[in-house]
Amino acid sequence: MKLKKFLHIIENSPVFPVIYDSKRTVLSLPPIINGAHSAITLKTKNVFIECTATDLTKAKIVLNTMVTMFSMYCEKKFEVEPVEVITPDKNSAIYPDLSLWSLEVDLPYISHSIGVPLQVNEVITLLNKMQLPARNENSSIWVSVPPTRSDVLHKCDVMEDVAIAYGFNNIPKTKPKSLTQGKQQPLNHFSDLIRLEVAMAGFTEVLTWILCSYEENFSMVNRKDDRKTSVIIGNPRSSEFEVPRTSLLPGILKTMGHNKDQPRPIKIFEVGDVVILDGEKDVGAANHRRLAALYCNSNSGFEVIHGLVDRIMEVVGVPFVSVGENSGYYIRPSHEPEFFPGRQASIIFKGKTIGVFGIVHPEVLARFDIPDPCSVVEMSIEPFL
Repeated sequence: MKLKKFLHIIENSPVFPVIYDSKRTVLSLPPIINGAHSAITLKTKNVFIECTATDLTKAKIVLNTMVTMFSMYCEKKFEVEPVEVITPDKNSAIYPDLSLWSLEVDLPYISHSIGVPLQVNEVITLLNKMQLPARNENSSIWVSVPPTRSDVLHKCDVMEDVAIAYGFNNIPKTKPKSLTQGKQQPLNHFSDLIRLEVAMAGFTEVLTWILCSYEENFSMVNRKDDRKTSVIIGNPRSSEFEVPRTSLLPGILKTMGHNKDQPRPIKIFEVGDVVILDGEKDVGAANHRRLAALYCNSNSGFEVIHGLVDRIMEVVGVPFVSVGENSGYYIRPSHEPEFFPGRQASIIFKGKTIGVFGIVHPEVLARFDIPDPCSVVEMSIEPFL
């Protein structure tokens, strides 16, 4: 049973990974089990560290961390022997890659963010305390990030380390230059009211990442990238976080797939932001607040989701009207690829499509490893403000 959570990684693979030595003695069958032949004992002198993963970036981070930590126990401290890895396409790479990478940080950014006027030499000294070698070059601070600091991704991480080394308690307390009275943003307040109503309808709220993989955002839900909607992250640190989501559907289906063993019916929902390209915005994209709800049981429960849509419209104060009228909302057949043909409908509010609901397509359910039929609604809630 302990191996069950790893079996899905290779169960549909035509080949299985195996690690063996020059005498073809099996050392490991990742990700299932290790061999007793290579077990470490008190007499072990030479240690071979191998790391396998489905994400190369994560594998590199784990390998670098393990190697650098173990290296302090070597006969020659902090000295390790590299290994050449040859991939099936005949390319080769040397691991571990313990090279440093440089990050430029401006002194004004650090001082302004912390709220303390610091000199360049002070910042360099503080960074050295945090195991981040730094140097002054052309009025900029260049930080050399070692392989032991995989948590440093952005200049804000460097600024945080400076603040930690300086001491949070040493930062002087100051009063705001202006007095203001804060209150909740109207959109956030409205979102909370929607959450309350959906929860009272028997649905459980879930929270998913706003970043997802490119595959989850498109092909896994039968969608195609039109190159006009989705923001693409230029240098993602993980294959799981390649794009900001353009829909709440992948996240809620992924949650359902990971909880498919829970008692039926399963009723979950999420109120959150999606990110859509927008040339009129200064950053080139905009957040849009949406609601998504899912019902899963031995039957599709299409009527349950339809009833939830009607309930939301009722509490918002939007009446159901005849097709073509703009004084309320109505529904009409839709043709979205993520839903089953003929079992889906668009939600029209004041002449504009604000959402869609229907029975999820069986192909989509299979990709998320969901065995039972599901019905989903996804709609924008901003038009109601």
